[in-house]
Amino acid sequence: MHTPHPPRPPYPPPGGDPGESDEALAARLRSRPEGEAARSVALLTARHWRSMQDYAAVCLASSGQTAAMVTAAALHRVLDRVAVGEPAVALRPVLLVGVRDTVREWAADDRIAGVLPGLQKPAGGRGMRAATTMTPENRSLAQRAFRSLPALARCLLWHVEVEAEPISVPAGLLGMDPDIASGALEQAREKFRQGLVHAHQELAPTKDCGFYNRLLDVPIRRGGALLPDVRRHLAECRYCRNAAEQLSHFEGGLGALLAEAVLGWGARRYLDSRPGRAAAGPRGGRAARRRRRGGDGESGGGRHRLLSRLPVPDRLAGIALPDPVRSTRTLLTGLGAVSAGVLVSVLIAGSSTPDGGAADPTGSTGAAGGRAAVPSASPPGAAGLPSAPGRTRLRNIASGLCLDTRGEPRDGSGTRLADCSSAWTQQWTYEDDGLLRSVADPGLCLDSHKDAGVVVLGTCADPGDPRRDDVRYDLTLQGELLPRWDEQLALLPATPDANADIVVKVRDRTVNQRWAAESVDTLTTESLSITGTGAPPARHARLPEPLA
Repeated sequence: MHTPHPPRPPYPPPGGDPGESDEALAARLRSRPEGEAARSVALLTARHWRSMQDYAAVCLASSGQTAAMVTAAALHRVLDRVAVGEPAVALRPVLLVGVRDTVREWAADDRIAGVLPGLQKPAGGRGMRAATTMTPENRSLAQRAFRSLPALARCLLWHVEVEAEPISVPAGLLGMDPDIASGALEQAREKFRQGLVHAHQELAPTKDCGFYNRLLDVPIRRGGALLPDVRRHLAECRYCRNAAEQLSHFEGGLGALLAEAVLGWGARRYLDSRPGRAAAGPRGGRAARRRRRGGDGESGGGRHRLLSRLPVPDRLAGIALPDPVRSTRTLLTGLGAVSAGVLVSVLIAGSSTPDGGAADPTGSTGAAGGRAAVPSASPPGAAGLPSAPGRTRLRNIASGLCLDTRGEPRDGSGTRLADCSSAWTQQWTYEDDGLLRSVADPGLCLDSHKDAGVVVLGTCADPGDPRRDDVRYDLTLQGELLPRWDEQLALLPATPDANADIVVKVRDRTVNQRWAAESVDTLTTESLSITGTGAPPARHARLPEPLA
């Protein structure tokens, strides 16, 4: 017999008290006053458990006991990171990604898969294990744009557009007045669109793609016709065709675009499982609101007609831009709930929610017939990183001490502050894709996601590895090291003292979170040694000059 779902607290919280926002509950979890930590865990669980388990059932293609186990483990991991400082402002999409990555991680472990048959379904865990990516390439611009938004905007967009909930729900989670939240939602939509246009410009593989950036955005926004040369370019350029298709969602409902960009695997099935979407009809979100106002509720008006007029060469015949609001109406039922044991264990353990991606994992046809090879690039505000070979030492500006390894470098070794020296363990190379690689052992990189907020050494991730963003960083012009799995965080020492752990905390732009990159190429090889490291390894790209 299934355990009933835990009750949902009323939204907004009683009296609209901003003290009941997710972030306020997380603050009590971090400070751990007597009795308050357990209450915070209970309320956060009640608010988000149902959606997490629904998505676990989608990922597993089953709603049995394994779905409840996956949900508990993912909740455990995410709240453990929240307890050490990760923001809880836009918690729902983070929790859902945690579910997805837990399923994939368990399915990839033969010992776990052997005792949990629910992980072995081709449409579930086995398929996720075989997939190279979780998010399709034709959603890369939307994924980047969503990640660049402030947490408040991400929360509003997710709950209104994906979950199809009334504005009072995210307003309650944020501790905001619903009228203020409504105005902020419109701003969030516009910022999201601007971020997508900016990402298209920034990642453009050719000069022509960058040139056509605004010539794509403005006509699609207005529902007008594209210029003939733009249409010819789209017929030949998959990257820009994907961008045009993503922009087309902004007038017909953003739910599918957001779900596919953030979740990837099973996004359409999760979207169709949302109770609010079923009540509003398959389009839900913005399209439903347009119908209630008496607007056009059919195929998105001129936008889809505009895209359908694009000339398609003979070799691309049969490839069409999909309707971004198509649904399969797969509803999930009979799902269990969290036991009291979860509330006890949720504060205890590790975290690893890699953000990976799969070939068309969304349960729907990909846009424009395939994938675009999109080059990597740093987000707005990141420092340009030179590609000349060299080694670098990272000195913390506030303390004057350098980033070092605890003991002999190995997978899982901790990191710390130490007096700056010429030791191999204090030397790093920054590669073009953002990896911070140890010179002492080039197979190891700084991993900020492996040990619940404490930075350790972990194996460097190859392209396509779902752990890739755990070991990649952007260095801002101010000298902050931002992990790519969540650029709202930054690396810093736990204290300014020697031997202090290196951790990740919410980015606050203080001097404690700033690092200076000091070249060590001129040091002699005789002075660079630690026991067992032997000759210096091959050199990679170096970080910029000191940014103090």
